[in-house]
Amino acid sequence: MKDLIVLDNVSKDYPGDGVITKALDSVNLSIEKGVFTAVIGPSGSGKSTLLSLIGALDKPTSGKIYFEREVITNLNNRKLANFRFEKIGFIFQQFHLLPTLTALENVMCPLFTRKVDYHKKERAMELLDEMGLKDKQNALPSQLSGGQQQRVAIARALVHHPDWILADEPTGNLDSESSKIVFDLLKRLNKEQGLGIILITHDPDLAKQTDRIIEIKDGTVISDTMQRDSKIVGL
Repeated sequence: MKDLIVLDNVSKDYPGDGVITKALDSVNLSIEKGVFTAVIGPSGSGKSTLLSLIGALDKPTSGKIYFEREVITNLNNRKLANFRFEKIGFIFQQFHLLPTLTALENVMCPLFTRKVDYHKKERAMELLDEMGLKDKQNALPSQLSGGQQQRVAIARALVHHPDWILADEPTGNLDSESSKIVFDLLKRLNKEQGLGIILITHDPDLAKQTDRIIEIKDGTVISDTMQRDSKIVGL
């Protein structure tokens, strides 16, 4: 299961007002790092819940999640935080940039309290340059377009050298041109740099450009289509 995320009979329930809402119901999936994977489905189908469980932002009610051979569902909070820092970069529909920090400072945010074996500012500058934003390093978020803000958010997701990027509707608030730029960046990260990419999207045109489409409805996987020639390793 190297370079593989495996969900083994994973369910997630949310209690409320005496009623249990089943966000995910007995999901079994294997997601290969080299395969650019899109997750689609209607609002409320369980897509974001799936991503939050894979990214260890939440724990399943039942079942296990294996991340490159390690069971992450039983890790304590400290180990989960270290796991997220070492393995995962998150990108969201809302950019979540701190408004009083510059683009450079926002990119450096995940490193502020961490000891790393590389120069933090140089790493952040390198990523801004890669995103085409070298000249915007001192700009505040309010001085950037939506597409530029999302590229800053992508740089922030990459700054700690993660192995996987989990992207929840990263183009949802962008115009078509900015959406293409962001999507092409994600595709390049997968194909050229070998990062695992799991993309949640409502855009069927974007989904069709990925390697694999997983469709979720009412908390269950209703279709799983490989669009490119790649081997999926099962449980």
